[in-house]
Amino acid sequence: MDLSKIFLKDACPTKMGGQAVMEGIMMKGEKKTALAVRLPNDDIQIKTVLTKVYGKWTKIPLLRGVVAFIDSMVIGTKTLMDSAEMLEVGDEEEYEESRFEAWLNKKFGAKGAWNLMIYFSVFLALVFTVGIFIILPTGVVNLMKLFTDSVFWLNFAEGVFRILLFVAYVWLISFMGEIKRVFQFHGAEHKTIHCFENGLELTPANCRQFPTLHPRCGTSFLMFVFIIAFALHFLLGWPTLWLRIVTRLLLLPVIAGLSYELLKWAGKSDNIVVKILSLPGLYLQKITTKEPDDSQLEVAIAAIHAVCDKKPCGTYTICKEDVGHYDCL
Repeated sequence: MDLSKIFLKDACPTKMGGQAVMEGIMMKGEKKTALAVRLPNDDIQIKTVLTKVYGKWTKIPLLRGVVAFIDSMVIGTKTLMDSAEMLEVGDEEEYEESRFEAWLNKKFGAKGAWNLMIYFSVFLALVFTVGIFIILPTGVVNLMKLFTDSVFWLNFAEGVFRILLFVAYVWLISFMGEIKRVFQFHGAEHKTIHCFENGLELTPANCRQFPTLHPRCGTSFLMFVFIIAFALHFLLGWPTLWLRIVTRLLLLPVIAGLSYELLKWAGKSDNIVVKILSLPGLYLQKITTKEPDDSQLEVAIAAIHAVCDKKPCGTYTICKEDVGHYDCL
């Protein structure tokens, strides 16, 4: 892995971040967040909202990481649902509201029902994550007590098992057709941010020359979470199963806060320590990012243009091939 192509010395780090969704990309700037989605008719639809500001909370180390983590989960879920809705509206087939959706809209109103579904989806995601990556590893490794009472080896086995389980999960879903396209959009997001931070004109040709890996990626954040958890759990010994589960849950805010600070540091620095700490996340990005095609790069470019006020909300068609300009319909 050539780290000189990832930690670019001439780049000007920004706070621009993003997320790949179904057939699109969300880009988040300091003032505005934009979602760009490629519709079935090949148009690009863009939706923008003001980026939520948390004021003083963003200035308190560790705590700002917890706030950012929760915010990213809510925004990520909302973005996924928005992209799915945009694709349904853009599809030629008429969308029919389900009975459950109709009941929710009647009971809570359209906006209330939408918010309820978002937070319920976040709750389900948290339950899944806690169950698979916290409770399952510590429960399975607990069986090792039949063979050893070593606190060191029990904690070591749990940490390794948790990381391998996560990597295996990501690797397996990467073979799914729709997920593979999401990973291509993820690669387009990184290439476009690299191009933006290097001050080049945002065109598919310029973006194509940059790597799909980026040190400020959410994938790297997750690897920091697993590695920091691996280290901190050694300090807790090996109490009863339920006490282990409780202590690991209580440590989550601390782990998220530390991981966020590491990610911010990695995004601003290119020293050797940062590069070594970033390696696990960068290698995992080789799975979560794929080489995009020009049409996917165009979507990423449209999203950044919307964040930077170069394009308003609306639907756009390509007017110049391989240039990435858009005409409003």
